[in-house]
Amino acid sequence: MIKQMQLTKDGLKALEDELKSLVDEKRPRLVERLANARNQGDLSENNDYQNAKEELEFLDGRISEIGDVIKNAVVVEANGKKDEIGLGTKVTLMIDGKEMIYNIVGDWEADPMNKKISHTSPLGKVLVGKKVGEQVSVEAPAGTIAYEILAIE
Repeated sequence: MIKQMQLTKDGLKALEDELKSLVDEKRPRLVERLANARNQGDLSENNDYQNAKEELEFLDGRISEIGDVIKNAVVVEANGKKDEIGLGTKVTLMIDGKEMIYNIVGDWEADPMNKKISHTSPLGKVLVGKKVGEQVSVEAPAGTIAYEILAIE
């Protein structure tokens, strides 16, 4: 059974855009590169042919993977409650005297470097369902980290 993937509307759009780019732009260029390399003669010693072939296999795998995610996507809107953290909400937290803003997103959208955390991540799990003013703690390799919820959008 294929698992449903929870995504925000923006996350689904980003995946659809990536898929379109891969199918309409990148794949045709790689196919052309592969054909040109094939026309250069001896394929056993043709590094460009081998590289293009491997890149095309990787790209086709990514296209298939994204297609499966889109096919099984369930778009989750923010819960409509601005007083409770859920998938699709933006939350401002106080961490060690610093304010940090995170977006709570589906697993496929998670990008911690860009402050997008999955609702199934350790921090996401403890935040979902919480309200402004509450405090949560998360175990991390460096020890327990305490967060105070300042705002929810």
